[in-house]
Amino acid sequence: MSMFRWQVVHGGKTPPHGEYVGPMERLSVTRTAGLGAQHVMAMFGATFVFPLIMGLDANLSILFSGLCTILFLLICQNRVPSYLGTSAAFVGAVATIRAQGGDSADVTGAILVAGLVLALVGLLIHFGGSRFIHSALPPAVTGAVVMLIGFNLAPVVASTYWPQDQWIALITAGALAFAAVRLPGFWSRIAVFLALIFGYALSWLADLLFGEITSVTPNSNGEAVPHERVSWDAVASADWFGLPSGQLADGVPVMHAPSFSLTFILLALPGVIALIAENTGHVKAVSEMTGQDLDPYMGRAIGADGIATAFASAFGASPTTTYAENIGVMAATRIYSTAAYYAAAGVAIVLGLCPKFGAIVSATPGGVLGGITVVLYGMIGLLGAKIWVENRIDFGDPVNLIGLSGGLIAGIGGVKLEITDNFALGGIALGTIFVIVYFHMLRGRRSRRDAVPAGGGDDSTFTDAGQGDSDLEPR
Repeated sequence: MSMFRWQVVHGGKTPPHGEYVGPMERLSVTRTAGLGAQHVMAMFGATFVFPLIMGLDANLSILFSGLCTILFLLICQNRVPSYLGTSAAFVGAVATIRAQGGDSADVTGAILVAGLVLALVGLLIHFGGSRFIHSALPPAVTGAVVMLIGFNLAPVVASTYWPQDQWIALITAGALAFAAVRLPGFWSRIAVFLALIFGYALSWLADLLFGEITSVTPNSNGEAVPHERVSWDAVASADWFGLPSGQLADGVPVMHAPSFSLTFILLALPGVIALIAENTGHVKAVSEMTGQDLDPYMGRAIGADGIATAFASAFGASPTTTYAENIGVMAATRIYSTAAYYAAAGVAIVLGLCPKFGAIVSATPGGVLGGITVVLYGMIGLLGAKIWVENRIDFGDPVNLIGLSGGLIAGIGGVKLEITDNFALGGIALGTIFVIVYFHMLRGRRSRRDAVPAGGGDDSTFTDAGQGDSDLEPR
């Protein structure tokens, strides 16, 4: 099949200055394998941190990240180089679902439905074009939804992770910030991974020097209990090879069938908007770097991510998304070969089939997660502001200022709207509804007024809401 015929270029060696390797080209087998391993390192930190944060199994998620990457490449006919790692778009919804008594099966069920909705959106874009998405979700709206997804998570850091070991959390957050900004090139792109290793080692050293810490852990029922920061009891008993197994912290099996609740599904649906933004930005970024027109594959990419998210959730793994970290690797190496992503997927699958490795990942100290999440959650929120800035959103325009403000406060502040005794909207779901409805309601009223200006006056002081370039950058 021509789809799997990569042309060997540059003699199979690193491309010379000014040259690049396209999606359907490759280097030698050994260099392609090495580049695949580099892509795994780039995605690894966030891919196993976010499952831990969502209470899902990191090893299962790593396994499915490899499987879903292959699925994505096949659907996109190997024309869109990308790795599908764990998405952060649903972290806020998951926290809310668990706060309302939902378990891991409820979490994966809600995300599975969101994945199917994303796949439907991709199908519509593939056959109908992307214009309707840009009209329904202009950058002003998308930026607001991404912002409230990130900032809605602030209480999770404050109440769940940071208190487990505040000093380790503080030092780990500083290490992450330093690595992301001060380290050169590739090393800055794996800052999360480096901060995890640093915090892990620091926690182990603190156990040796200071002994156990007394704090509230996710398994201590709200009681402060003495415990080691790093416990490898599960590591010793884990097998070297096999499918991820056992139970999650809430008693649900690691691999489980999802369950479905309308309340929880509505909480997860706003994440679809973030995934549309991430995938759109990814395709456009790769298109700009390679000089190839990938717009015909936009719908395929969005739909593929939706199918991959639903597929992973059906077995209890975490949702997926295209990873900006891997765009950084491609930009640095000028190698966009999809063959390298098959190699990366193979490495991830091997790691996912090693329960002992998964046990090591699952033993990540709570204080380390506290330090990482306090930075990552803030970054997710500020990426919404980045979308606004890059698309030159005018907040002198009352449609933008007023249309978005109520939704942000409702979503971030945890406002609830009681619909019935057993059903309420709140948090990200309610905030997203406010943003979309208010924005389009105000823009619609202004459009009608512009068509027939009151008193024949000039209405030119109002600019187009969400004006500017509609390109959405990856997270």
